[in-house]
Order: sequence, then C-alpha cells, then structure tokens
Amino acid sequence: MVALLCSTSLCGDIIVSDTCNIKAKCCQSRRRENLVTNGLKFQPLNVGSMLHRKRKTMRCSVVISMKKSSDFSVSMISKNMSSGEVTKILMSIPDTDSAFLYFKSVAENRNLVHTTETCNYMLESLRVNGNFEEMVYVFDFMQKRIIKRDTNTYLIIFKCLEVKGGLRQATYGIRKMRESGFVLNAYSFNGLIHLLLKSRFCTEAMEVYRRMVLEGFRPSLQTYSSLMVGLGKRRDIDSVMGLLKEMEVLGLKPNVYTFTICIRVLGRAGKINEAYSILKRMDDEGCGPDVVTYTVLIDALCTARKLDCAKEVFEKMKTGKHKPDRVTYITLLDRFSDNRDLDSVRQFWSEMEKDGHVPDVVTYTILVDALCKAGNFSEAFDTLDVMREQAVVPNLHTYNTLICGLLRVHRLDDALELFGKMESLGVKPTAYTYIVFIDYYGKSGDSVSALETFEKMKTKGIAPNIVACNASLYSLAKAGRDREAKQIFYGLKDIGLAPDSVTYNMMMKCYSKVGEIDEAIKLLSEMVESGCEPDVIVVNSLINTLYKADRVDEAWKMFMRMKEMKLSPTVVTYNTLLAGLSKNGKIQEAIELFEGMANKGCPPNTITFNTLFDCLCKNDEVNLALKMFFKMLDMGCVPDVFTYNTIIYGLMKNGQVKDAMCFFHQMKKLVYPDFVTLCTLLPGVVKAGLIEDAYKLIANFLHNSADQPANLFWEDLMGSVLAEAGIDNAVSFSERLVANRLCRDGESILVPIIRYSLKHGNASGARTLFEKFSKDLGVQPKLPTYNLLIGGLIEADMIEIAQELFLEAKSIGCIPDVSTYNFLLDAYGKSGKIDELFEMYKEMSSYECEPNTITHNIVMSGLVKAGNVDEALDLYYDLISDGDFSPTACTYGPLIDGLCKSGRLYEAKQLFEGMLDYGCRPNCAIYNILINGFGKAGEADTACELFRRMFKEGVRPDLKTYSVLVDCLCMVGRVDEGLHYFRELKGSGLNPDVVCYNLIINGLGKSQRLEEALKLFSEMKNSRGITPDLYTYNSLILNLGIAGMVEEAGKIYDKLQRAGLEPNVFTFNALIRGYSLSGKPENAYAVYQTMVTGGFSPNSATYEQLPNRA
Repeated sequence: MVALLCSTSLCGDIIVSDTCNIKAKCCQSRRRENLVTNGLKFQPLNVGSMLHRKRKTMRCSVVISMKKSSDFSVSMISKNMSSGEVTKILMSIPDTDSAFLYFKSVAENRNLVHTTETCNYMLESLRVNGNFEEMVYVFDFMQKRIIKRDTNTYLIIFKCLEVKGGLRQATYGIRKMRESGFVLNAYSFNGLIHLLLKSRFCTEAMEVYRRMVLEGFRPSLQTYSSLMVGLGKRRDIDSVMGLLKEMEVLGLKPNVYTFTICIRVLGRAGKINEAYSILKRMDDEGCGPDVVTYTVLIDALCTARKLDCAKEVFEKMKTGKHKPDRVTYITLLDRFSDNRDLDSVRQFWSEMEKDGHVPDVVTYTILVDALCKAGNFSEAFDTLDVMREQAVVPNLHTYNTLICGLLRVHRLDDALELFGKMESLGVKPTAYTYIVFIDYYGKSGDSVSALETFEKMKTKGIAPNIVACNASLYSLAKAGRDREAKQIFYGLKDIGLAPDSVTYNMMMKCYSKVGEIDEAIKLLSEMVESGCEPDVIVVNSLINTLYKADRVDEAWKMFMRMKEMKLSPTVVTYNTLLAGLSKNGKIQEAIELFEGMANKGCPPNTITFNTLFDCLCKNDEVNLALKMFFKMLDMGCVPDVFTYNTIIYGLMKNGQVKDAMCFFHQMKKLVYPDFVTLCTLLPGVVKAGLIEDAYKLIANFLHNSADQPANLFWEDLMGSVLAEAGIDNAVSFSERLVANRLCRDGESILVPIIRYSLKHGNASGARTLFEKFSKDLGVQPKLPTYNLLIGGLIEADMIEIAQELFLEAKSIGCIPDVSTYNFLLDAYGKSGKIDELFEMYKEMSSYECEPNTITHNIVMSGLVKAGNVDEALDLYYDLISDGDFSPTACTYGPLIDGLCKSGRLYEAKQLFEGMLDYGCRPNCAIYNILINGFGKAGEADTACELFRRMFKEGVRPDLKTYSVLVDCLCMVGRVDEGLHYFRELKGSGLNPDVVCYNLIINGLGKSQRLEEALKLFSEMKNSRGITPDLYTYNSLILNLGIAGMVEEAGKIYDKLQRAGLEPNVFTFNALIRGYSLSGKPENAYAVYQTMVTGGFSPNSATYEQLPNRA
C-alpha cells in the first residue's frame, strides 16, 4: 500500500485517526486549489501489511516541499480531479475507514464522479473489513448515481453474504441481499438480467425477471428484448411469446425490434404462419415492419425451405417503401446458395447490381459457395479471377469456402493443392482452414491424417482453438484411439484453452467406445466443477452408454441428476430410457414413463411410440400396442413404416396372421411398405399355408416398385421365409414365384433353398431340389450355384454325386473355376485318392484355371495324409523356386506335422525356422503341431522351449497348446510341471475342457498322486460344470486299482453307471487288473462274468489280467 502524507522538514510518528484530522492539520479548505497548482508533490511510502483496526500507527517519511508553509497540509480533493486520479488516491489509502470517508467525500462532491472501478474497490475493502452497513451505502450510492453494476459488483456482495456458485446463484443471492439491506431497484434488476444473459445463464435470467416483477418493478423494453433473444437461441418459443404477452400486461408497448425478434424466433422454429400473424399484427398496431423485419422473415422462410414465399416478400420489398438493402441481398444469396438454387442466386445477383449494390468480397464468396454446391468448380475458380479484375481481393473465407466445396465432393487432392498455394496468394491459413481438413479426415475415418494435420497446425505456429481440438477429438473418438485423445484433452490447459461441452462429449464418446465408462462419468463431474454447463446431449449420450453397458441403475441415477444440473429431459432422453426398459422387458415401468412424459412438458414423438410398440410386441402385448397405436393417431403423431412393421411383427409373433394382413392393408393407405414389411409379414403367411395370399402380397409390392428388385432382395426374402415357414411351404411358394416369372432370375430363389437344405444336413434333398428347379422350372444355374452344391455334397461325403454335378456343369458350358477344383481336390486328398487328386490338378491347366495358394496347400496336405511326405516337400520346394508362390501357415502346417509324425523332428524344426524367410509368421496352430511332435517324441525340454518362444514372439497359446504341453510333460513323468501349466491355463482366462482335465488326471494317477487326481475330478464336475467322459472314469479306475484302492475304483465304476455311460472292454480290464493285484481273484472273475454276460468281447489283455485258478 502507498500512504500519502504531508510534512515540511520533519519526519516523525503520527497517529491517523480519520481523514478529517488529516484535513485539519494539513490544509485549509480555501487553499486547496492553490496547493494543487503550486506543484504539490507526493512521495510514496510503503508501509507493508496493515492490521484492520480503526486506529493505525505508521511511520511518515514523506517530505513535501512547500514555499510558505511549515504545518501539515494536503489537498485530498480538487474539483478538477479526474476519475482516474480519484481512483489512484482511494487505492493509496491503507486504512479502510479513512478510505471510506474519502469515498463519501468524493460522493458528496457534485464535481467529481465515482466509477464502477472505485465502487467495486471500496466494496471489496469493506467486505474484507466486515463493514456490511458501509457496503449497503456504496451499493445504494451506485444505484442512485446510476453507476454500472458489473459482474464483480455482485460477486463481491455474494462473497460477503456467503452465496456460493457465482452469478448462477443470482436468484438466491438477491434474496440474501434484500435480507441484508441491499435492496435492488429497477435499474439493478435490468442490469443483472443483462449480465446473466451475457454469461448465457438464460434460466437464471428468467428467474431474476420473475423476482423483479414479483417485487413490483417493470422491466425495460430492452430487458424484454434481450430475454427474448436469449430464449430464442434455445428455441423456447412458448417463453418468448409468453414474454410478449406479459410486457403488454405491464403496459409496455412492443416496438419494431421486439416484434422482429418474435418473427425470427418463430421462423427459425418453422412456425411460419405464426410469424406472418406477428407481421400482420405489426401493421394493425401501427408499428410497421422495417427492412430488418422483412430480411428476418426472408431468412425464416428460406430456412423453412419456403423459397417461393421468400421471393414474394422480396418482390413486395422491391415495390414497397422498404427497399432491399445489402444485408437483404446477402441473406437471399446465402440462403438460396444453401438450398443449391444457383439460378435464383444469379437472379438476385443481377437485381443487387441493378439496385446499385456493388459486389464485395462477402457476396463474391457466397457466389463461390453456390457454384461449389452446384458442382461448377471451374466457374468457381474463374470467379476468383473476376474478383481480382474488379479489384476485390479474395480473402481467407473465400479460399476456405472453396476448400470446403472440394472436400464435400471428396476432391481431397485439389483441396490440398489450393491449400498449399494460399500463402503465395497472400492469404495465410488460420486454425479454421486446418479444422476443415481435420473434420474431413475425421468423418472419413482417417484419424491418422486428422492427427497429423492437427500437429502440423501447431508446428506452423497456429495456436489450436477449441474447435480444432474438438474436430481432432471427433476423429480419435470415432476410431477409439483414447490414448491420443487423452493427450489432446489434457493438453488443453497447456495452450490456454478450456474444454467446452463438445470437447467433453467427444471425450465421453471416446471413453465409451473403448469401454471406459467410469472415466466418462468422471468427466461429467469434472465438467460441472469446471463451470462448463453440461448440455442435455452430453447427458443423453452418457445415459445411452450406461444402458448399453447394462448398468441400468446408474443410467436411471444419471436421469435423476438432470434436475440438479438444471437440465430438462428431452424426447431423446425418454426414448433412450424406454429402449432400455424395453430391452429388459419392463413393460409396466415403460408405460409409466411414457405416460409421465406429457406431464413433464415433453410430448412423445413417433420414435417414442415406436420404442414403446417394440417393447410391447416383443413381450407378447400386441393388443395393448394396438390400443396405444390409436392413441398415437389421436395425439396427431404420424406413424411411419417402422411403426407398422413393429405392430405387424407383434401380430405375426402372436399367431394373428389375418389381423396382421388387415393391418398391412390399412398401412398401405398411409405408408408404403418396405422390404422389412415383407420379411416380417410373408414368412408367417407362407407358414400358415396361405401361398396364394403370399404371392398376391409380393406381386402387389413389386407392381408398385419403380425398379426390378436385385438378386439380394430375393435371397434375403427367401432366407426369412425358410427360417420361419420351413422347407416344404417355402418350396411351394418359390415354385409359384418362378413358374409365374414373378422372379425373373430363379437362381436367386434357388440359392437360399440349397443353402438351407445343406445347413440342415439334407444334401440329398438339396440335389433333388436343384434338379427340380433347373429341369422342371427352367432355372439356369450359374457356376456359383454349382459350387455351393458341390461343396455341400462333398462335406456330406457324397463325392461321387459331386463328381457327377461337376461333369454336368462342364457339359452345359459352366467352366469350373479354382473354387470348384479346390472342393474336389480337397475331397480326393482327405479320402486318400492321390491318383485322382493329381489327375484333376493337371486338368486345371487345360481349362486355363490357375491354381492358387489354397490349391497347392490342398495337394500338399493330401500327399502328407497319404504318407507321401517327401513328394509333398518336393512340390513345396518346386513352388518356392518358381518365385510366384507365397506360402501360408496352411502350407507349413501339414508339412511340419507330416515330418513330426515320421520322426523327422530336425527337418520339421528346420522348415519351421525358415518360415519367416518367406514372409510367413508362425501362428498358434504351427506351434501346437511342433510342440506336440517333440512332446510325443519325449523331448519335453524342446517342447517347453517352444512354448516360451511363443510368448516372446507375441503368439498367444490356446487351449490345445496347454493340453499338448501338459500331456507331454505327464508322459515323461514331469507331473509337477504339467500341473503348473494346467494352473497357468486356468489363470490365463482360457477354460480347460474335458480332454485337458483327463490328461492331468491321468498324469497324476500314473504318479500315484490319486488324492490330487480325485480333487480335480470333483472340480471339473462341480466347479467347472464339465461332464467327465468314459476316458476320465477309466483312467481313475485303472490307477486306483494299480494303487490297491479297489473299493474306490468300484465306487468310480458305480458313478460311471449312474452318469449313464456305457463301460467298454478297457473299463472291465482295469477293474479285473485292480482286483487281481489286490489278491481278490473272486472279484476279478465276477467282473469277467459281468463283462461276458453284458455282451462285451474279452481281448488278450483281459486274459492276461485274470489270475490263475487253483
């Protein structure tokens, strides 16, 4: 602080009690002006921090040079002082009480003026000192002298009254102010409303307005206009029109500006008739519209796509007294450009020039935009040359418009070329230019280029704005690249930016996409805490995300939180909640929520009804859905095709076929049925045997269609019919369609029938139907249909019939392709017919059919299965040497497996090591083959080494890997290691199956660790829900018997029988062996007797296990 005191030559301690004492000692009032003009000089005194007391002691070290005075004298106030000097002196006085007395002295002097700055400074000083009454004086003084009360004025008072939350708590704050003596007048109310609207706190502004009226004040016309503008931006039409009525009740007459605001709000909401009513009212009340009113109306009409009406208003302006001005023409050009009406744009351009409005850079840029939207890019570029000829320099917006136009039609290269030339043309790209490209890349799914452009912008020294960051976040959120999104989001503070609602929404979407829902919820809290208003779209998105994650309770909590966030649920909110209730089958809750919508001021829309119908129809409440449908019509809500499709689905699901058909005929009067309608209705009609009705339905549908349906239409339709009606009815319906040539391409109906028959294991029936349609109904199948049937016959092991079909295809001119040959080659290979395989392999070349990698792999695999490993290897090396062959894992799998089974492990390993040389990375299946080969050969160390190598190479082991490893370790007696890998398997997220359990149980049994084996047996049944098979029981019986635990072995045998399994010879042999080793020959022979009488044939091992009879 700086103290200003006066002295001649003395320095000493003085007591400052108040300003009056200083005044008495320092000067006489009649000499004030002279002291100022005689060059009174003040020196600052730094007195440090002061204690807030009424009496303060301070050291004076100020020397004031005076000619004829030796007493303390200072002029604190001069009538010629500026407000800035007053502020400076006020701020220099360290004592709050003295400062307040000085403030009052200035306030009482009519020649001096206090400002908002001095008043706010005084309020803050008094607040710190706890002087409430003096604060009331200052605020009241501001009101009386009409000194502007700004945001800081109210925040200081709110802080004093412990009102937290800033201006958003204005309603509560002014109530507390009134209780403490701060009584607002009309000017203060008006000013506070403007401050709230400026901060976009529209809801709070309306609350303060209500309070103002309640206290008997009449808001100004400007306040009403500002409130209308604020509410209009929020599309709150009812409140805007309500304010218009209220102002008239209070005796305020709307002016042209007020009426124009109403027209703009109504127009933007598409309520054109109401806007015209306001226009008529203006004429009736003698408040004639001006050029601004007409321009606003033109804008509204264009927005509502009533372009002809907009032209009529324009013509009326031309002939009336309010001629179109430059803004009118800009509005017309811009709006007709948006509607891609280039002819009208040219017409208005001509009228504009006739009216003497010279085109400028704004109008030329709109023309460029219109040309781009019409696809006339050459003329758009020519317009740039015309601009230069007319001495109009294209600006940044012109180039940005052209770039946007190019990107709209995906001419990225041209856009980039123009972007690259901008600086040479004297125009430097800004953040917006980069944003255009970032947005394009993001919407094209190219998040890499979007991020590169964002980084390039920063390297060019262009500080990213929040829009650029949001555009980048959009592309990253779409791609689910949360790491990069986090870097941008959390880096905003470093570049001086604060996230807005869009930023938070993008991040929440990104988190939701990668499954980090909790992070998304945290962001909402952070958003509120940072003072960024959450909008309803953000909350709706979060509710939807929670529902999709099946976190229903949290979704409802979020819905309940909307009220405390001062957000009104929208129809989208309710639709999301209804969809969630529908998904969970909560019909009653869905109906209650639906019925409560209207009471909450949110009437349902078509989507709401459709969501409710979906819930009811899926839960067998179609009759209730029909009642709601009629309610929908009564409410004036128009049903769409989805509405009808949903109810038809419900009726068909409920078996009400005739009702569904009646409803369908009613539908056609309002909405044209779509493909979904057919797929919903026809299958049930066909299933009911109403083939003729089904035929008429589709015939009528096709008659009213502009185009002949594509093949996919018939395939999808027949797929639905087959799934619902079964093969017999579907075939009857298909025959009718093909016979009457309703489906010109009968093959598109035949294909789903063949596919259905093959899927249901009826390859023979598929062949019969193929012959019926091709021979009796005249369908001419093409190669894909032959391939489908040949593949199905081979899979059903009907190779000879497949061969016949293959020959038939060739005989009618269907040249086989590589897929056809691969089917037959694979069949020959698997059945060991090597001669036939090579014969067909050679035949391919005669039909100029080039074998592909799959072909070669099939041949090599067939050779290996036939035991001709060397021939397979020779073929492999021949293909490699040709240079055109790219081996795959399917190439190496059979070769490595064949070498392993032949005991040629070194060669198998060598082939494995060479895979990478040919660009083929070993996968899990290859590792499994090799581990199994070495494991079966007893080389468990190599098997374990290969397993560890899998992890290093980033190949994740599967269940088979672990099973093979456990087996080979148990086989060589390393049961502890086998048990270790078995436990690792369970901890890895993979679920062991019965085979894996059998291997470890058998390994433990052989090692006589039977207690552990029995625990695992119990675990697989009780904890894992895996049903033991015969191998499990036989293994335990054998190993328990060898250990002399024959009673336990007998119990396991009993469990086997109770499980409904049939024992085999091995079971009986294991029991006989156990009893024989335990010295119980009678029991052994009793088992043998049971075995023989049970119809089982003893083998040599049976007789070896039987004890000799005495």
